[in-house]
Amino acid sequence: MRIKMCSIHVQDPAAAHAFYTGTLGFDTLMAMPEYNLYIIKDPGADDSSTGLLLEPSDNPIGADYMNAVREAGLPAIVFGVPDVQAEFERLTAAGVSFKTPPTTDPFGTSAVFDDGCGNYIQIHQD
Repeated sequence: MRIKMCSIHVQDPAAAHAFYTGTLGFDTLMAMPEYNLYIIKDPGADDSSTGLLLEPSDNPIGADYMNAVREAGLPAIVFGVPDVQAEFERLTAAGVSFKTPPTTDPFGTSAVFDDGCGNYIQIHQD
């Protein structure tokens, strides 16, 4: 058994797709704008890799969850990167707003940014 797909609630899937592919560097696994459906994958991964559905938060339950997680200041998802400091600098230069700068603890180095689509995202390096 393996993870095939997971999702993250976003305010606007098309805008999230543009940010996650254009700024963060993910690849498109599937895009069906007429259905407001966008799925991304790790850069360079084949089409059998795990997909991340950029799920519309038009369902009140999804919107409530997304908003509550954000209001609590929690990241909605964690992405692994080889070098948090380098990614922090790259994304900051691209205009991404960080909630926390890179910090290191016994579990690794991480930083949290705002995806502009309703979520805080954590990047982490072991």
